[in-house]
Amino acid sequence: MQKQPNPYAQTIKKEQDDIVLAYTPALRAMAFRLKERLPSHIDVSDLMGAGLEEMVRLSRKYDKERNDSFWGYAQKRVYGAMLDFLRGLDVVSRADRTLVKNIDALVNEYFNKFEREPEDEYLAAMLEESVEKIREARNVSAVVGVLSIDDQMELMSEENTFERVEREDLIEKITQILNEFEERDQLIVQLYYYEELSLKEIGEILQISEGRISQIHKRLMEKIRKKLEGK
Repeated sequence: MQKQPNPYAQTIKKEQDDIVLAYTPALRAMAFRLKERLPSHIDVSDLMGAGLEEMVRLSRKYDKERNDSFWGYAQKRVYGAMLDFLRGLDVVSRADRTLVKNIDALVNEYFNKFEREPEDEYLAAMLEESVEKIREARNVSAVVGVLSIDDQMELMSEENTFERVEREDLIEKITQILNEFEERDQLIVQLYYYEELSLKEIGEILQISEGRISQIHKRLMEKIRKKLEGK
């Protein structure tokens, strides 16, 4: 005898599905906002897919009696799922980490001289690597740049620095480091990580080219990582 569906369970599932549908526009807006800060090879549909999977999972656990708003309950977790997706793209070897750092240093040096970034072919010749390898490493660098500071440390450090910096102390330590920066540098970090503006938007505010903002941002992140590592 075929088992009859449980009407109550069906009603609950429909409510959960309706919640997901209702907040899909918010998910889409979040994904496109994050996409603005990412290199072109990242597909916004992949970000949405990662966020939607997490949102469906959270809808099954959501208790409307304990939480007034589903999006308030789910927003940070959904965004975190998108960042987890990005992090999963860039599990890099020690050699790859070294190449990324060498590329960033060379790009910064070139930009300071010519106010523009070098071509991949130039970097390949200087570092004696293939152009394809250079492009892959630059994609890693571009994705890493949008992650939170502790995520960057975990991904790019040769040892897990984050394990040596307790989470509850991290913000305080970063704040102390930022106080040592010039006012403009502090503003760039604040606008990028706290106001979530794109590098292009920050460049327009400070009347500096997007490329130059990108170079300053990379330099600041490296300084913060080194300070947290005690170097």
